[in-house]
Amino acid sequence: MTGFSPDEPSAEVRVSPNFGPRRETLRPDMIVLHYTGMATGAAAEAWLCNPASEVSSHYLVHEDGRIIQMVRECDRAWHAGASSWFGRRDINSCSVGIEIVNPGHSLGYSAFPKRQVEAVIGLCLGIIERHSITAQRVLAHSDIAPGRKIDPGEKFPWNALFAAGVGHLVPAAPVRRGAVLKAGDTGAEVEALQSMLALYGYGVEISGVFDRQTEIVVEAFQRHFRPRLVDGVADGSTSSTLQSLLTSLRSVASK
Repeated sequence: MTGFSPDEPSAEVRVSPNFGPRRETLRPDMIVLHYTGMATGAAAEAWLCNPASEVSSHYLVHEDGRIIQMVRECDRAWHAGASSWFGRRDINSCSVGIEIVNPGHSLGYSAFPKRQVEAVIGLCLGIIERHSITAQRVLAHSDIAPGRKIDPGEKFPWNALFAAGVGHLVPAAPVRRGAVLKAGDTGAEVEALQSMLALYGYGVEISGVFDRQTEIVVEAFQRHFRPRLVDGVADGSTSSTLQSLLTSLRSVASK
């Protein structure tokens, strides 16, 4: 493919050869947000369009707000890798991937500029409208690949997106001293926590044992929904925020 008309009117087109047909669905029903984790946006853009990389994304959003579309939304970009949500593992086939230029944790993780965030919001609103994507299916790479990925990270302003009508969020419960669930704990409370995480979509085994995988998933949840403290410990704030998210979903479903 040498070119195409962008799905997002404000986007520039730079075609990546790294794509294929969607395998399990004709239309995406999820947005996955990433950071590039590279030193510059130019390097990230070049890498996503390099056939040797075998990775791509539908969009790249530069720090100055410029939007580059590399893969058509009707096609399957290679951005999610090994991942899952609600038990589904081929996330590439049901999602639109957006790479956001940021050096990431290993190269001096920085705040996301206002112009960039505004561009991400506008892009997401367009994708949501085109594909009728529900709020709770605007996700972080870390949500669908806990432990393997931590982007776009705890500095990403999910609250700004939510205020503009993108994504699902509730006010995070305050962090206070009190009872916690942590690695090594067992019993009904751990099982209830795992069940709530699974109900929201996270890939966690409901075993009643607070194992390493549970800790990793709790960290992923905190990074998105309670970023003030990301430690993998299910304190009262973490559990209350998770309960509020599920209650919010039930309230929307009952209307």
